[in-house]
Amino acid sequence: MKAVVFKGPYEVAVEIVPDATIEAPLDAVVRITTANICGSDLHPYEGRAPLESGMVLGHENMGIVEEVGPGVDRIKVGDRVSVPFNLACGTCRNCNDGYTSACLRANPSGDPGAGYGYPNMGGYRGGQAEFLRVPWADFNLLELPPGSDFENDFTMLSDIFPTGYHGTELAQVRPGTSVAVFGAGPVGLMAAYSALLRGAYQVFVVDKETDRLALAGQLGATPINLADVDPAEAILDRTDGFGVDCGVEAVGYQAHDATGEEHPEMVLDNLVKAVRATGHIGVVGVYNPSDPEAATASAKEGRIAFNYGEAFFKGISIASGQCPVKKYNRELRDLIIHGRAKPSAIVSHELKLDEAAYAYDNFDKRAEGWTKVLLKP
Repeated sequence: MKAVVFKGPYEVAVEIVPDATIEAPLDAVVRITTANICGSDLHPYEGRAPLESGMVLGHENMGIVEEVGPGVDRIKVGDRVSVPFNLACGTCRNCNDGYTSACLRANPSGDPGAGYGYPNMGGYRGGQAEFLRVPWADFNLLELPPGSDFENDFTMLSDIFPTGYHGTELAQVRPGTSVAVFGAGPVGLMAAYSALLRGAYQVFVVDKETDRLALAGQLGATPINLADVDPAEAILDRTDGFGVDCGVEAVGYQAHDATGEEHPEMVLDNLVKAVRATGHIGVVGVYNPSDPEAATASAKEGRIAFNYGEAFFKGISIASGQCPVKKYNRELRDLIIHGRAKPSAIVSHELKLDEAAYAYDNFDKRAEGWTKVLLKP
């Protein structure tokens, strides 16, 4: 089968690799109809997260079930499905508690959490390919209406729509709250969109990329360009000096200022300043236990020196972690089906699988207009 293969930093290629096959009784093989490029894919692409050469990339996947193992009794051949980026067994303690993002059985290393085509997530091949093997298929796969309707909306259910929503859940967004989202990448845009769906009356989105900020405005948020103003001060000025009720961190460990200089603590510091006393912050931007290429010695060890003293003084709660996609994807699917949500509004490019290297290059460079890229095998 054709697949997008990681070769090394800044190099991917579409190659012929062994077909995805049934390897265990609870497996399914999905014929991929859409696979997205995620901002997280750029971490190994840029060499900032070590990945074995030859790995098939891609953790945002959907398609049609092609084959099922003998132990699969809910999912059927021909079903149209969304594949959560979390790969979970469904029976361990964390899965039973709803934390499918921290499955205790799926990662052969013994670490909690597994996923497709990503460093340290179990070695499972990704879905930027013609086919994908899905373990524990009955538990993991979300059924979708047959046909092709809502394809570009449903493809957001594997990661960024639930992850953005998870950011607002961690930040305790509810009707009548004000929200600041730092980061106008796909997850940040979905967090802003989710905050509005949840009834926030005011949503700010902070970034330095003008095309992404324009899209945030189209979704109904108030864009703030950190190249023009101090973002925390701008938010305080627009909230009578009190700050917002809720903040979402959708940037992560590679935060950059307007000049492009990396400051891993920058977003957390700004959120602590911009969120009111006794407010809440949800962190869904990725932070790693170690980062040898980090800008500071402490950040290389995964230590981010943000202003925790101020956060404690203000009584701000901070919650974080990867999104347990299954906690939200069924409800978000139904919002799409019934016309209440259209996450495909952020899609900028639909390309053939063979164009993956071109897509990665432009998405990584934040080329003008490259907001969310879908690959169509």
